[in-house]
Amino acid sequence: MTSSLLDDPELQAIAERLASPDAEVRRIAVMDLGDLSDEAHTPLLVAALRDDTPAVRAAAALALETMENQSAVEGLAVALDDADAQVREAAAHSLAELKEPASAAWLLPHAGTGPARVRAAVLRALRELRVPASAGPALAVLQEPRAAQDSADAIALRREAIGVLGYLKHAPALPALAGLAASDPVDEVRRAAVGALAFAAGDADARVALETALRDASWQVREEAATALGKLQQPAATAALLVALDDDYWQVRLRAARSLGRLRSAESVTPLLVALGHSISNLRKEAALALGDIGDAGALPALELAADDPDPEVRKSARLAIVQIGNKAAHGA
Repeated sequence: MTSSLLDDPELQAIAERLASPDAEVRRIAVMDLGDLSDEAHTPLLVAALRDDTPAVRAAAALALETMENQSAVEGLAVALDDADAQVREAAAHSLAELKEPASAAWLLPHAGTGPARVRAAVLRALRELRVPASAGPALAVLQEPRAAQDSADAIALRREAIGVLGYLKHAPALPALAGLAASDPVDEVRRAAVGALAFAAGDADARVALETALRDASWQVREEAATALGKLQQPAATAALLVALDDDYWQVRLRAARSLGRLRSAESVTPLLVALGHSISNLRKEAALALGDIGDAGALPALELAADDPDPEVRKSARLAIVQIGNKAAHGA
């Protein structure tokens, strides 16, 4: 530590605790040092990555997540080879937060081997970097045999692999993602796969998979499918979304309304007018916005009534929709 850093009494106290023979004292000192978020302290944290106790090294790796400099990245890269899995996971986490492109070369070798929890953290970091070379390891994860009862770490690994493939818009992964969306035993994995399918804008198979997901037993999966179908921008999805507009869960109906607005289908107007009178204000708001996106002048009387809705968000949405429809008429669109 330099003499200038020792001029700070708080830092002096932390420095003394960093040299304590008690590992727990050192771990807390590292955490306190990280809370200061001063890049000048990077050398101290990097040095703590060589502590004899894994918990101290892990704390140092986590503390480096805010140190946006080359020394921090290089120290974390070395920590990816630490003997302790907790330290490796923490290092990958911090590299994900730092989003330094140069770290991809260090992360990639760890994506395919090691404990599931560490690989999940590595894939999360690679997802943030959008590294094309990470598609291979991510797709390999989806092809690995699964245990009869998945552990939480295995589920997290599968979910992070899906995230990588979705962020990369990796077309070769579409069959695997569609398969997971339809049959993975874990709700959150099916939901992640459904969300990842949204990148396949022109793919009819992806649309069919998402339409199937609208009938999933989990309403969260159905909600994600309703959202993803709007992002696909395929008018053929309108019929399935109209069915979803009557889902038992209003959250699914809300997302279906939003997507119908994105598809701008005239046949959606009447069902959306019904939704505009729903007792749940969030759904009325989305119906109003969707009607504005579609731009059908036949919706104006109902929207004018909604402009006096008790809910301010619904009123604002209805008035915006009225303006949109007026603009469309004025421009002959």
